[in-house]
Amino acid sequence: MKKLFYLLALVLLSTLSHNTLAQQEGWLTGQVLDEKGQGLGFVNVAVVSSSTNAVVTGAIAEMEGAFRIKTPVKGSYKLKLSGLGYLPLVTETFEVTGPDFNRDFGKLQLKPDVKTLKEVTIQTMRPTITNDAEKMVVSVEGTGLAQGSTAYEVLEKSPGVWIDQDGNITLNGKPGVQVMINGKQSYLSGKQLQNLLQGMSAENLKDLEIITNPSARYDAEGASGIININLKKNEAYGMNGNVYVGYQYNRMSSFNSGFDLNHKSGRWNTTAGVDFSRRKSFRDMEMERIFNDPEGRSYFDQVGIEERERINPTLRLGTDYEINERHSVGFMSNLFYNANEGIFNTESDLRRPVAADSRHISATNEHESTYRNGTFNLHYNGKLDTVGTTLSADVDYARITDETDFVFKNRQFVLGTNELVSQEHLTSYNPTGYDILAAKVDFGKKLGQDGKLELGAKASHVVSDNELLFYEITDGRQVLDPRRTSHFVYTENIYAGYANYSTKLSDTWKVMAGLRAEHTSSEGNSITLKDITKRNYLDLFPSLFLQQKVSDNYQVSYKYSRRINRPYYSQLNPFIFYLDPYTWSQGYPNLKPQYTNSFEVTQTLKEKYNLMAGYSITTDFIGEIPTYNSEDNTTVFGQRNIESYKNLYTTLVAPVRVSGKWEMNNTATLAYQRYTKEVNAQDVVNDEVLFFVQSNQNIQLPKNVRMELNAGFQGPAVYGLYEIQSQWWLDAGLKRTFLDDRLTLSLNATDIFKTRVLKVKTHLEGNLNAIDQYQGTQSIRINLRYNFAKGKDFETKKRNTNVEEINRTGN
Repeated sequence: MKKLFYLLALVLLSTLSHNTLAQQEGWLTGQVLDEKGQGLGFVNVAVVSSSTNAVVTGAIAEMEGAFRIKTPVKGSYKLKLSGLGYLPLVTETFEVTGPDFNRDFGKLQLKPDVKTLKEVTIQTMRPTITNDAEKMVVSVEGTGLAQGSTAYEVLEKSPGVWIDQDGNITLNGKPGVQVMINGKQSYLSGKQLQNLLQGMSAENLKDLEIITNPSARYDAEGASGIININLKKNEAYGMNGNVYVGYQYNRMSSFNSGFDLNHKSGRWNTTAGVDFSRRKSFRDMEMERIFNDPEGRSYFDQVGIEERERINPTLRLGTDYEINERHSVGFMSNLFYNANEGIFNTESDLRRPVAADSRHISATNEHESTYRNGTFNLHYNGKLDTVGTTLSADVDYARITDETDFVFKNRQFVLGTNELVSQEHLTSYNPTGYDILAAKVDFGKKLGQDGKLELGAKASHVVSDNELLFYEITDGRQVLDPRRTSHFVYTENIYAGYANYSTKLSDTWKVMAGLRAEHTSSEGNSITLKDITKRNYLDLFPSLFLQQKVSDNYQVSYKYSRRINRPYYSQLNPFIFYLDPYTWSQGYPNLKPQYTNSFEVTQTLKEKYNLMAGYSITTDFIGEIPTYNSEDNTTVFGQRNIESYKNLYTTLVAPVRVSGKWEMNNTATLAYQRYTKEVNAQDVVNDEVLFFVQSNQNIQLPKNVRMELNAGFQGPAVYGLYEIQSQWWLDAGLKRTFLDDRLTLSLNATDIFKTRVLKVKTHLEGNLNAIDQYQGTQSIRINLRYNFAKGKDFETKKRNTNVEEINRTGN
């Protein structure tokens, strides 16, 4: 309570100080928007005399459309805005009463010059990758490869991003990415995050923000940085929206459909969206294991095929109400449902040193699951004055449930014969529930001419309730297996506060420094084992950012941050998840969080070419380690802490405009990865030099046809104690618009040469585990979208509606 009092006192004192500064000089501020409600840069904003129309002063709007003009002397004035290809806009007359006069003109929207556009047809190639000091922005909206795709598939094609078969994301060769949606944590991770993104249509995405070194105002979660997924926003007065339908074939048939409906009237801005998809997928897998037994070597070879079907209806509802031009409140909800079923058939040969002990295992693993995810957000946005003092508050609640039924049927034969040795019929029921409540407040204000202070506080409460009921079926009766039945409840509270300050030191230097404190209190209660694991710790996360403007065409940025990755809730769960008679996975309640210190230097040339060089060191890295038991030839896969992970990397982002109708966005990463794990009092080192390159081609063809190509190559890599072999791919897309761009038809082909085969292996204590699998990424897709609108253009506000703790549910 004292910490909260001190924080509020600091906010009050800083506000009073700011108001004193604001009385000394006045400013005319606002933002220029285009016809779609997006920021419009490089527009002339002139202050003209209302009587003579003579220009008194003025400025050019920044890239995002913001402008700031020092107040002129006492008198009557108008603002006159003009930009190439747009009609001029003149505001109503306003009176300047003195040198301390301030006015925020809010959003000023320019309309396109229709006459000019009718005379000349201009086909522009919108950049798909742009950069600024803090982040890289990858445009998704309107690209051909996005249509018919999922958010997961778009994320896979982003610069420097690589995703493994378990949904783990690496950025510039570094694992531990925090995924956010509209600036808020998704509270999901691993397979559960993968399920959410695979059920989210890319039709609803606006862009991706890749932030490699986040400042203190962001949650400290995410060792390698943050990927923020921004959804499309409502952009027109009256009623408008779109409807789409798509089909995909990848040896199996899938479809997706949905619509978005927006309405703005008066002070209300309301949006609703529905997506529905039925996606079928498959996985071909081959596994090889070699074990060292006291009697000699054992060999385990397995082939398998998995087929899955997911039905994903989703619903998005949101509304914002503008109390006045400075204050607004709103509500947003996202409801996600996933009905998932699948069957995994495997045939395995176990060759023991004694031939009579060798076995052939025929196994069938079936599952049915029902996943529900409901997130709800209440928010407030306020401008406390006309010179940049802001206050925002959010309250988020999420309820996530996941109920999965498994059926396991196994038959074992003497290898090379039809002699049945044993057969078993097993079932399990795994209900999981998460309740997440989070609240935060953020305050920002300008200090002097160039300084800005940001303060904030956040609290979150998470309860994870997991139960696994395991049965053996004998004579048609279910008998509970107490050895593999378990109940685990995890509770976590995190209290955080931050301060962040940025200013301009000179004409060539800018600085931003921040400090975030997070106090974590957790309890893992294994009810079955009657074992309680408690944690209570306070961490400080500093960040420092320096930007040097060497010239107008060359800037250098220096970044440092300290980050954390807490274990996923499921990784702390000590359950034994059965895969086949010789394979299972198990959680570990004593898993510790991992900490990362990151250093990065970014050179930017002509505001579009970026060369990043960085170094990071992670302690207690969380990675999967297979453990072999020679007594029963079983392998247990589980997450454990690896002593250290070091990553030295350089990434080049180089967009190339071949012509006015052909643009290339190229990304290349060269990294040295080194993992160190102590096994039996000896250090086991797994290291590799990784090379990753990706190129996106955007080509404007005749007849208003757009072609897009995505090609990539990922060289040998390591992850934890696993070695990953190289792979390459090529995707292509065609897009054509009709009916004055209201109707869009797209045709896409992914993994054209069927080369995205994931091959991983690990050598540990003389044992080999190798897995090759193909996820059926080769596909053909066709998609049709129709946009409709009834009303006039309007100005809209961007709203962030996501939170972090959901990321770690693993859903």
